Amino acid sequence: MRNAFPKESTAQQILALINEARHALKGVTKNSPCLLSPELSDITNSTVCLKFENRQHTSSFKERGAYFKLISLTPSEKQKGIIAMSAGNHAQAVSYHAQKLNIPCTIVMPKFTPDVKIRHTKKFNAEVIIHGHSLEEAADLANELQEERKLTLIHPYDDKYIIAGQGTIAHEVIQSFPETEVLIVPIGGGGLISGISLAAKRLNPNITVIGVEAARYPSMQQAIAGKPIQCGRTTLADGIGVKRPGQITQKIIKKYVDDILLVDELAIERAVLLLLQKEKTVVEGAGAVALAALLTHPQQFHGKKVCLLLSGGNIDMPVLSLIIQRGMERAQRLVRLVVTLRDIPGALGNVCQKIEQTYANIINISHRRTFTKLPLEAVEVTILLQTQGAEHIEEIITMLNNEDVQCKLADH
Repeated sequence: MRNAFPKESTAQQILALINEARHALKGVTKNSPCLLSPELSDITNSTVCLKFENRQHTSSFKERGAYFKLISLTPSEKQKGIIAMSAGNHAQAVSYHAQKLNIPCTIVMPKFTPDVKIRHTKKFNAEVIIHGHSLEEAADLANELQEERKLTLIHPYDDKYIIAGQGTIAHEVIQSFPETEVLIVPIGGGGLISGISLAAKRLNPNITVIGVEAARYPSMQQAIAGKPIQCGRTTLADGIGVKRPGQITQKIIKKYVDDILLVDELAIERAVLLLLQKEKTVVEGAGAVALAALLTHPQQFHGKKVCLLLSGGNIDMPVLSLIIQRGMERAQRLVRLVVTLRDIPGALGNVCQKIEQTYANIINISHRRTFTKLPLEAVEVTILLQTQGAEHIEEIITMLNNEDVQCKLADH
């Protein structure tokens, strides 16, 4: 565990700014709920507390750093305007507070940005420019426009004021859940965990701070290890899909963050669904990675008092809908049953009637008479069923087999 807190100018400057930010943010951002989760505690064999930053006005923690940075600008900088690049949450936070402060605002967003984040950013009267296939390409254009238009760049993570604003979360967590032993925090460019780790270690030198990256975007882990940055193209956790970690943030994370864990796409998906099921709260992929890490590495946190940061809730509804459907499929609450029947009137109706007697819900039926090796008088029917789970499916298949109906679960 990294307990030491050496004196260094950057860390001390940011710590002083965190104290300023705590006062500046009063009445502006929410002291978001920090609540124990008995169900997640039982599932993970640890004591789990959730910090609901998805309940901020723009549904993410980004408001803290954005507002604190904007109020630090000079009158001249405010008059000329600002520019930011973002895959969504930083864009919304910056544009929201820029509108409140009457600061002209331009946002460059990459093409993969979820539609919900683009719409919300435009709602706050920002000029939105969609450019590039990555955050890095969007950043390059933002830098060009900054010079051309003489704007002030509001960096999403590599800025002392941004880091300080995010660091106020640590104070709220420790005030609400002082027994916290481990803080698990998402990592993209590193601004969030940099501020949190500095403040948390100052308040409690024995606390452990763990960062989490998507396995497809392990850029901070690679940078700190001195390895080349190698990332994938897409991730459900698009909010932390960053290929260029911050320079300030790298130095802080290397000294004050105890470990960085990676989580795969399936674990992120499962965590989004579990939070919806157990906590009735909607989070985006990046907002779920802390829980994904806890579920992926349960032994590392066994018996510990753990606080998970739910960093944001801006997820497109079609994506959330697909996560729910895939989750139902994995739990065998949604299955495709393949039935082979004689192609005569009444055969399918008889099967449907028997299925309905088991209280399964028939969602869809499709027939296949061609592209099959079945005899000419036979038909293959795929029935999409909503069930109560694996035992219910077994009951249905057994019942149909006993009625001399040939059936099986469809292959994936």
